[in-house]
Amino acid sequence: MESLFDFSILLTSQGWVQLLTLTALEIVLGIDNIVMISILSGELPHAHQAKARRLGLAFALITRIMLLFTLSWIMHLVHPLFHIGSLPISGKDLVLISGGLFLIWKASIEIWHKVEFIKEKDGHHKTATSVAMVVFQIVMLDIVFSLDSVITAVGMSNELLIMVLAVVIAVIIMLIAAELISDFVNTHGTVKVLALVFLAMVGVVLFLDGFGLHIDKNYLYAAMGFCTLVELLNLRMKANAKRLGKEE
Repeated sequence: MESLFDFSILLTSQGWVQLLTLTALEIVLGIDNIVMISILSGELPHAHQAKARRLGLAFALITRIMLLFTLSWIMHLVHPLFHIGSLPISGKDLVLISGGLFLIWKASIEIWHKVEFIKEKDGHHKTATSVAMVVFQIVMLDIVFSLDSVITAVGMSNELLIMVLAVVIAVIIMLIAAELISDFVNTHGTVKVLALVFLAMVGVVLFLDGFGLHIDKNYLYAAMGFCTLVELLNLRMKANAKRLGKEE
């Protein structure tokens, strides 16, 4: 790093362009993170969901900033630790593989519970899941999701101030979006299943990426965006049908 917290960079147009661009990228890379937070916090009673989201994102923000202050360690993660045959496996790969497997497992279990009404059949209550456990899962998965965004930040700017500000702004926006998305997802069962499928797909992408099989996430976002649009149209149609039924 040539300079740490050089505030003069904010007096230049180049600094603001870097900040806006990097913030936008951080938000886009955080889409899957927002969905994950919405699903995890939805396991809690409604009164504790907002608290879990705030605590989770607060600790996640601290973690991301700490990662930015350990850039040499972050960049060292891309160096191979061992080989499986001719395939090199780095520290970053291990994080992606373990995070991907957890997402696949978590999403699959939740989809099964949602489709088969397991929790309702067993008389399961949301209080069985603690706020601390949800916050811990949010922070751990945020580390997995933030690796790419932190490495992207390093590649786009050599100013630590710009990177920290971009991360802070993105997390604040994520917090606001998580509140809205969480309420919407947990209110509509079919949307929650769609979100869980999205998380499972993200898990597969992370898992494959850990083994060197890179899949452009833009294809994933485009497919899920289309599915979301179709689901929103279905919800609108159901709402109109219900309203017309009442009017008759």
